[in-house]
Amino acid sequence: MRTIEINLEAIAANYKTLKSLTDAKVMATVKADAFGHGMIEVSKKLESINVDMLATADLEEAQLIRAAGIKSPLMAWLHGKNTDFASAIKNDIQIGLSTVGGLELVASAAAKTSPAKIHLKVDTGLGRNGAALADWPKVIAKAVELEAAGLVKLVGVFSHLSGTSEKDDMDQLAVFESAVSKASELGANFEYRHLAASGATLNYKKTHLDMVRVGIALYGLDPNPDTQAASFGLVPAMRVSSEVVFVKQVPAGHGVSYGYLHKTKAATTLVLVPFGYAEGMPRIATGKASVLLNGKRYPILARVAMDQFVLDVGSDSVKVGDEVVIFGDAKKGEPTAEELADAAGTINYEIVTRIGGRARRVFR
Repeated sequence: MRTIEINLEAIAANYKTLKSLTDAKVMATVKADAFGHGMIEVSKKLESINVDMLATADLEEAQLIRAAGIKSPLMAWLHGKNTDFASAIKNDIQIGLSTVGGLELVASAAAKTSPAKIHLKVDTGLGRNGAALADWPKVIAKAVELEAAGLVKLVGVFSHLSGTSEKDDMDQLAVFESAVSKASELGANFEYRHLAASGATLNYKKTHLDMVRVGIALYGLDPNPDTQAASFGLVPAMRVSSEVVFVKQVPAGHGVSYGYLHKTKAATTLVLVPFGYAEGMPRIATGKASVLLNGKRYPILARVAMDQFVLDVGSDSVKVGDEVVIFGDAKKGEPTAEELADAAGTINYEIVTRIGGRARRVFR
């Protein structure tokens, strides 16, 4: 009744397209179950085309990738108090760090295993993870000390842009370059400097440095409203569909779904689609989103429920089993993840990452 179709060939093609746009290495971000696209399946596909590096947020995600037999270079950077760094080191997972305390914990684990491969993160203005500029010299000094002791190997230095404006991103680039220069003065040398995510990869060549990190663009979706993935030859990899499971005729004035946000204006046909907010169809998109049924767009006028929503199709002919496309590829006339995001007052990242519930994933 509910299908999430993932086109792995589209993801592979998108990766190759992104590679063609830069001279830098390309890190493929597969965190959060590959933005809802299936982390293991996507990682295997990318490994088959010699991905430069994979990345997750949590080490637990990275461990699942290794447990699936995937050998590609792999990095993770978001850690909790009880993170198992020893296991990460044994599984050749590169570790992102931004504090002296984190370095000490990794060094302690490395003393019992082997040198840890690390990337150091500096906060260039986003205000999330990353060493504050005032703390950066202390972090670098500790990393240099631990590398001299044979406990860590410095692989990368990184930060994250805010995507607020070109000026803001260029200001962050300048801060990043200054931080890297300071690290060099203190004896730290890195193989990879990485700063650009999808938006900057597509828009700002000067931010590419040694490596770029691509996430949403890898899946063929727009990094922001001003950057259209399709204009770069990127193709949406996710298509979400359901089907009509019930059809009935009702008279004028008939209330439909909770709160009667929609009442029929005339005798009409109502059809039931078993795809609700449990599957990631935003309840707040009621009255704004539309879906594709038999080649025609229908707005979702009645309240989206946990398991289902209802369409008013008027006098149109619809039967049980007809496909309903929630979102897919605009080039095929289908609604897009961006459209659903706009209807819900959010972004496509959230739509594809949250989609799922009882829906069946199909990979091709």
